[in-house]
Amino acid sequence: MTELLSTEEALIHVMVLVSAADSRMTDPELRSIGDVVSALPVFRDFDAEQLVHVCEACGDRMAAENGLQDTVALVARSIPEKLRDTAYALGVEVAAADLQVRQEELRMLQILRDAFNLDKLSVAAIERGAQARYRQI
Repeated sequence: MTELLSTEEALIHVMVLVSAADSRMTDPELRSIGDVVSALPVFRDFDAEQLVHVCEACGDRMAAENGLQDTVALVARSIPEKLRDTAYALGVEVAAADLQVRQEELRMLQILRDAFNLDKLSVAAIERGAQARYRQI
């Protein structure tokens, strides 16, 4: 049988993948992951005490040989199609959290977009929404 993550674990992996894309996870990004997990209905049945464990498991997967490719493939298999836009939105949310979206994070978002087979209109709407939420005066 092919390994799968729970939906919640896969969504957390998406956020960790984006946060770690530039080889550093900032405090605002980590805070954003925690806030998302504690606030969104998709995580209602997730035990928040497991968040650190799931994040570490994602890091371990990424550190393995072919880690990035294998982790993205595992995440794509584990997220139901109806939640793929949600997964992408969570990735965008984390990328925007520190108000600086780096090139590596953009590349990771592109990899996730392709893995989730998202249409351009949905992607544009998700990204535009994040820009509106994080705009400053």
